[in-house]
Amino acid sequence: WFVGPNSPKLHTELYLLNTDSKSADANLSVQTESGSMIGTDDSGIVVPSHGMVLQNLDKLLHNAKDIALHVTTSTGRVVAALRQSSSSAKPGIWLPAAAEPATTQVLPGLPSTSGIRELFITVPGSASARVKVTAVTPHGSYQPTGASGIGLLPHQTTGLQLPSLSGIPGAVKISSNVPVTAVLEVSGGPPGAPGAFLTGSQPIVEQGVVAASPAGSAGSTQLVLSDPGQRAATVTIAQAIPGVPLTGQQGQVVQIAAKSTTEVTLTLPKHSKKASVMAIIVRPEAGSGPVYAARLAMAGGSVQTILPVNSTPTVIVLPDVRESLVTVLGSLAARSAAI
Repeated sequence: WFVGPNSPKLHTELYLLNTDSKSADANLSVQTESGSMIGTDDSGIVVPSHGMVLQNLDKLLHNAKDIALHVTTSTGRVVAALRQSSSSAKPGIWLPAAAEPATTQVLPGLPSTSGIRELFITVPGSASARVKVTAVTPHGSYQPTGASGIGLLPHQTTGLQLPSLSGIPGAVKISSNVPVTAVLEVSGGPPGAPGAFLTGSQPIVEQGVVAASPAGSAGSTQLVLSDPGQRAATVTIAQAIPGVPLTGQQGQVVQIAAKSTTEVTLTLPKHSKKASVMAIIVRPEAGSGPVYAARLAMAGGSVQTILPVNSTPTVIVLPDVRESLVTVLGSLAARSAAI
């Protein structure tokens, strides 16, 4: 899913990449403020093996204001990416993929800079949605003006202005009676971009790592840490420049009150002013409440990109296999031995 704004001034391009040895058959469905849209070029897109297809969507979307694009395949697999720009001569932005539709989503990374705040929500299913939006801020959690009891029709995408959140760091929590997915636009982004975007993510489990974030002359980095739960959270944040191990760093301890947000600006260690990037690790402490985090890349006081800090655990525990042939035979053998 890709969810966001559209206008006649924006150019939208869909990239489909197939890394497999067999061709793939991709389909694109579009939901706008007017409902589902059916075009002549949005289905049966053949992506050759080890090839890429570029689809220009300007004609298909030229009348839409709020859009949600859903890419699926009937055969094969593809990787999808969406680029929006106000000019072909400007880089624009790769619109981040929205989270899978769910009845609850948390979008971390609201910056403390001022500007537009517009939430784009789409309803994939055939039932109407009743949506409530909660802001998780340094001043606690609350419903912004006009953000409760929002009714949305099936297969419809709606842009909701939230001007009261301008200049307030935090996260946005979306609750709905049916699965929905959303993206929040804020002022900023690289040249040619309509803005910078927040997407849904999950709370950090064990640790979250950002491999490279701007520092020094390349810009600055901020972390927005939100705890929408009932229990306060504590995290340790460590950072390292190229050539310095990230593991083993002592880091700084940051506390986040329940149903609240804390903003942290990261600075380079002493004697490291020539570095242009840094690596970051965020570790929730034992017994901590849920922590949702986003990394903001800043340049000249403007937000360039907002990326969620995803979990990168050192160990992944898989559930026990049930009803497999090995499991069934093993249980039969154990039963026979007991008899």
